[in-house]
Amino acid sequence: MLNQIDEQFSVRLVCRNCRDEIPNIIEDFSSGDLVCGDCGLVLGDRIVDTRSEWRTFADSEGDDPSRVGNSANPFLDGDQLDTLIVRGNNDAGLSRHLNRTQGRAKDQQHQSALIHGYQEITALCGAFDIPKSIVDIAKQLYKKVTDENLQRGRSNDAVIAVCIFQACRQSGAPRTFKEICALTKVSLKEVSRTLKVLKDKFKDDTTLTSSKDLLERFCSNLKLDNEVWRIATILNNSAADLENISGKNPTSIASACIFMASQLV
Repeated sequence: MLNQIDEQFSVRLVCRNCRDEIPNIIEDFSSGDLVCGDCGLVLGDRIVDTRSEWRTFADSEGDDPSRVGNSANPFLDGDQLDTLIVRGNNDAGLSRHLNRTQGRAKDQQHQSALIHGYQEITALCGAFDIPKSIVDIAKQLYKKVTDENLQRGRSNDAVIAVCIFQACRQSGAPRTFKEICALTKVSLKEVSRTLKVLKDKFKDDTTLTSSKDLLERFCSNLKLDNEVWRIATILNNSAADLENISGKNPTSIASACIFMASQLV
């Protein structure tokens, strides 16, 4: 039951011919009318269609029931509501000229460079099954480098390789230089030189990659059981106290510990 306030402010539409307590009213959005379903009396006109408007906005033929644009990309600048001028076929080259002029804009070039870099990072990380969280960190680092124009005079592939390498370190899943070089097809010398320049800009507080960081991933890639990993970890902790081991390559130490553990099991 409605109280007095609800009854006072509520609006009830009843057909004046049928006068049913529960009227059968049909909303005819095609004509914009409210029609009684029993007697056909028009009770209202010019109603507003509140349903979703699934229209086709594609230039070519086909079904494109899109009502909104792409979602905002947090790795891009601005409100991302730019208008893209496409090249037409029957406009005497006007749209082609406008498209070329728009592409020369400084902001448009910056956005295009960012998008191209993000696509490269996504493709490379996908080849190594690197988690999305690390991919996002690599994109943030790449955006920082691009915004501050730190990549000038350096290979873009080397910058991307350094961003992926640094993102893995910051996420606690470091990769070796050889792995990054094999992934990005960039020379070790170029990656090391670029990392030395960009390291201060990244404000990296992480420590150097240790053999302990590599043990679990190496054992997983080799499909070794947990017992081998446990013994390899014990051997690695013991090796850390040896003076003649300090300064050795972490990859070599981890490999030696795994080899010895596999022989002991």
